[in-house]
Amino acid sequence: MPAGSAEAMFEADAASRGLGIELVEVTKGQAVLRMRITEAMVNGHAIGHGGFVFLLADTAFACACNSHGPTTVAAGADITFVRPVYEGDLLVARATERTRYGRSGIYDVTVCRGDEVVAEFRGRSRTIE
Repeated sequence: MPAGSAEAMFEADAASRGLGIELVEVTKGQAVLRMRITEAMVNGHAIGHGGFVFLLADTAFACACNSHGPTTVAAGADITFVRPVYEGDLLVARATERTRYGRSGIYDVTVCRGDEVVAEFRGRSRTIE
């Protein structure tokens, strides 16, 4: 596993791995990750806290934009929460590169529970090396 690879970056990501996020697949410009919503991720409304959904999507984005090799970081991102998630839900985040230009890129991440879309995320990346 090359040092600049998405797999190496994910292996060193204690925050994501500590939440139980799993790297399912990574190919050039794409990544699939999954995470189960635990009791510790539920907010005062008895739904999954949006910050955890964002973190899953952001991690998928990071893996997709680092799949090309050079170290790439987020320049910005936003998320739209479509449906609430609940304790026990298994979420799958699929990140897809939309475009790369110079040292910048745009990536979309769809987060699903089964066949239902629960969130849509757009990330903007910047290669720093």
